Amino acid sequence: MNEQRNLVPTASDGPTVQLHRDGMLAVVTLINTGKLNAMNRAMWCELREVFLMLHGMSDLRCVVVRGADGNFCAGGDIAEYPSFRFDVAALTHFHEVEVWGGLSAMLGCDIPLVCAIEGVCMGAGLEIASCCDLRLAGANTRFGAPIARLGFPMAPREAQLVAGAVGQTVARAILLAAATYSADEMLRCGFLTRTTAAGDAFSAAMEVAGRIADLAPLSARLNKQTLRSLSAPCAHQEAREVVDAYNYATQSEHIEGISAFLDKRKPQF
Repeated sequence: MNEQRNLVPTASDGPTVQLHRDGMLAVVTLINTGKLNAMNRAMWCELREVFLMLHGMSDLRCVVVRGADGNFCAGGDIAEYPSFRFDVAALTHFHEVEVWGGLSAMLGCDIPLVCAIEGVCMGAGLEIASCCDLRLAGANTRFGAPIARLGFPMAPREAQLVAGAVGQTVARAILLAAATYSADEMLRCGFLTRTTAAGDAFSAAMEVAGRIADLAPLSARLNKQTLRSLSAPCAHQEAREVVDAYNYATQSEHIEGISAFLDKRKPQF
């Protein structure tokens, strides 16, 4: 995790979640150069650390979440998958501790979160965006979670999070038919607050963040707490449901889907 005192992303030595703080505003940038900012395991852990840190900053009034280099996030870093996804215990730990650790830290943050989305917002990117309060996207952005092509489902709490943000109809199309959606379509379904010209989402998000920062900060935090208690989008699943959800780890279609992607061939399901 890199923390800077300016709002200009700096070069990173590798995949990271970068934090910039300037007065009452902060910017969190997802960086995985050459992989459209796909989230690897270390980045999920960094995401949790960043948002636990931000939650404790009593003078902070708004956070903007973005991706580097013209894209938001293409999903998970699939190159890592063969090292852990085919073992039930390792897969469970990945989703329930690493991924959910990062997402739950975002959901538990009382500071208003504004998401600036450009390029691709797939899988993990869609989940991260779903944790934000306001979402702005460039007109060229594509949204989805085409993991059905990889032979595995979305984890239960992650699916509940996404369905709560995009709606059941869109969630079913994304997960069952690997459908992708444009920014205009996601605006119409209520996922986006507004769209911008391509490349303008971050500047527009910073304007919104500035307006939020001028308002009463305690009211914003209390509103987030109230909305969280009313919607409760991510209630804990029954223990048996969560455990059973990862029993597909060793199944052939899961292995085939990931292997085919890495081999750059069409999977044979």
